[in-house]
Amino acid sequence: MASFEHSGEDLDHDELYKIRHSLAHVLAQAVLELRPGSTLGFGPPIDDGFYYDFILTEPLTEEDFPELTRRMKKVIKKGQRFYREDLPADEALARIDEMSEPYKREYGEELIDKHGLNGLSFYRNGPFLDMCEGPHVDTTKEIPRDAFKLRSVAGAYWRGNSDNVMMTRIYAWAFLDQETLDAHVSAYEEAQARDHKKLGRELGIFKIDNDIGRGLPLWLPNGTVVRDELEKLAKELEFKAGYQRVATPHLARESLYHTTGHLPYYAEDMYPPMELMDSVEGDDGSEEQRVKEAYRLRPMNCPHHHKVFDAQPRSYRDLPLRLAEYGQVYRFEDSGAVSGLLRVRGMCMNDAHIYCTKEQIKSEFKDVIAMYEEAYQILGIEDYRIRLSKWDSDDEKGKDKYVDAPEQWAECEAILAEVLDEIGLPYEVGIGEAAFYGPKVDIQFVTVTGREESVSTVQLDFAMPGRMGLSYVGPDGAEHVPYCIHRAPFSTHERMVAFLMEHYAGAFPTWLAPVQVQLLTVSEHFDDYADGVVARLRGHMVRAERAPSNDTLPKKIRQGTTAKIPNLLIVGEREVEEGTVTLRRYGEKQQTTMSVDEFEAKLLTTIAERRLHFALD
Repeated sequence: MASFEHSGEDLDHDELYKIRHSLAHVLAQAVLELRPGSTLGFGPPIDDGFYYDFILTEPLTEEDFPELTRRMKKVIKKGQRFYREDLPADEALARIDEMSEPYKREYGEELIDKHGLNGLSFYRNGPFLDMCEGPHVDTTKEIPRDAFKLRSVAGAYWRGNSDNVMMTRIYAWAFLDQETLDAHVSAYEEAQARDHKKLGRELGIFKIDNDIGRGLPLWLPNGTVVRDELEKLAKELEFKAGYQRVATPHLARESLYHTTGHLPYYAEDMYPPMELMDSVEGDDGSEEQRVKEAYRLRPMNCPHHHKVFDAQPRSYRDLPLRLAEYGQVYRFEDSGAVSGLLRVRGMCMNDAHIYCTKEQIKSEFKDVIAMYEEAYQILGIEDYRIRLSKWDSDDEKGKDKYVDAPEQWAECEAILAEVLDEIGLPYEVGIGEAAFYGPKVDIQFVTVTGREESVSTVQLDFAMPGRMGLSYVGPDGAEHVPYCIHRAPFSTHERMVAFLMEHYAGAFPTWLAPVQVQLLTVSEHFDDYADGVVARLRGHMVRAERAPSNDTLPKKIRQGTTAKIPNLLIVGEREVEEGTVTLRRYGEKQQTTMSVDEFEAKLLTTIAERRLHFALD
């Protein structure tokens, strides 16, 4: 293997680790046989296999994988023994020079000069020699021949630095047996098919445009329908729960975020200030430019909502006060972290802030959790975990990460634990994962592909209302500082839509689907009838359309299925004569013919009740 830097110190040096490590060498040997004169980079084991980086004399593609695999299995069958050799620094560098491996030389020098190593180790198996610290299997016969699979070819900068040369990276899976490998590959392929970035392109949900900027998605018409429907659901749930809606600006003066404490704690995640300059006379009489005002794009909505609370005098009779907004926020996420809709730089957050007394915290928290459960039931989300996120009182840097108020932390964490215990919800505890202003309850969604995402959150803030000077008049006539509950059941439009695309595999239930009904005519002779059905449905605010009539019916069905439209209505001579439509549901082979009146009634029930499945009963 190539690397000390990628030696897998955080992985167990167990049997599987050794197998993956050894397979990396076997792959490199096969590549050098197929592409003589190629140069080696790094080749470490990873969580589900291994990879190796090369500067190739000729390109390799996935079409070359069968031949590479054949050569690897031939090496494994030979039973090549792995021999380790430790050399002092001078001899080690001379050995690397003999190998004609400039990237090994660069890294070897760094290990010796910067990290103070007195020597380096090498491993040989058959004709292949690599600078490597091991460990490996004794012989290649210990490697299961049918438990690895070459996965993909990708580009990778040397040492992960974009200023360095681009290398070719070959990824592979590796496990202890073929059964485990097959299960992993199957799960991977399912994950790829459900990947929201892929589905987003295919279904016209969103687009990331370089001219707009990384992490700033454009919502296309179909995606806008989905987010609007989610927002409508959220607003209905909030209305029933007594929330009041507000609308606030996308930016604010920088001084606001100093007051809230966000700048000390959150500065790295905020966009830089927009500075308004003014001309003033300097001490020497010359004109100077000085900052008159500075503004920041908001990274969250809470400071603005605090100002709404403070817009008028408040009494205990006004509490709890629940303020809600789907508010656009901006966070300058690291480029390496930005990914599709899951992690973006501009997002619309399903935000609300509940201002309450200490005595009201538990009941408000319980009501929020009940709202979450209702929303999850509607969306068909069953697999999720709850985490109580606390501060880390033992963290030496805690004062830089959290408000320094140990008694308040302990009290608020105890309140949230009591809430979860009384509701009877199992939960885990996350130490050091709280917000800087208080503990929180995070809802972890488990995707159908096994990935876990933090989506919903509800947080108890004991610090920011006081910093903002918020108060209400209590029954005693004195001023009191309210507590604030931050909650976001639907997270952001971006993250929730990404999760739901993967959850439904792009096949949204009827109420949420961009196109709810599509009419397919057997021939253009029946277009007028189909158009009449479309107009009738659209009169009920149903998103219905007719497929273009210049295609054959089988092609229309294929196109409608590819677009994952939940309800395809086939119209031909019989349907026109009988005043019916033939319903073909997405993912179902059986077709059902019914009157237009019956279909309309069942469809409207399906939509109104936000059913996951069509209301045929």
